[in-house]
Amino acid sequence: MVEDYSLHLDLLETSYQLVRIEAYAVNRTKRLIKSPKCYWSDTGLAMYLAGETEARGFHLENIVLCDLLAWRDSLAQRPSIMHWRTSNGAEVDFVIEFPDQSLIAIECKGGAHPGHDDAKAVRVFLDEYGTKVRGTLLLHGGSETYHLGDLILAIPWWRVI
Repeated sequence: MVEDYSLHLDLLETSYQLVRIEAYAVNRTKRLIKSPKCYWSDTGLAMYLAGETEARGFHLENIVLCDLLAWRDSLAQRPSIMHWRTSNGAEVDFVIEFPDQSLIAIECKGGAHPGHDDAKAVRVFLDEYGTKVRGTLLLHGGSETYHLGDLILAIPWWRVI
């Protein structure tokens, strides 16, 4: 049964209907969740099938990923786009690793006014990877841009992508 599931995912990926992003893990012995995350390559189709009319949650992540992939593919030295998740439940939606091995973490929140609690996972990421991190973005559905701490910028997703 698992092989059938994997075959279907492979077919969706081969036909450009599905995008898989790998997990970011520097230390292979660290307790991280290392399985890939899957996204639709057509966010509009995904939203239609789910009966959604507004991008939030997973669909907002999906829109951001599609734009990140287009941005990455336009660069001569392409960074890697991954996700990060610990066994304790801390999760960062996207980790961009540049050729110089520096990092940017991106977390997506559908709300209009994310606060310090919404940045918990990026703080854990910052604590873990320290000086390798150039900065973090908390993309949200509001209209204001503000800092939530050192290297944590909350910014409307529609201003970035």
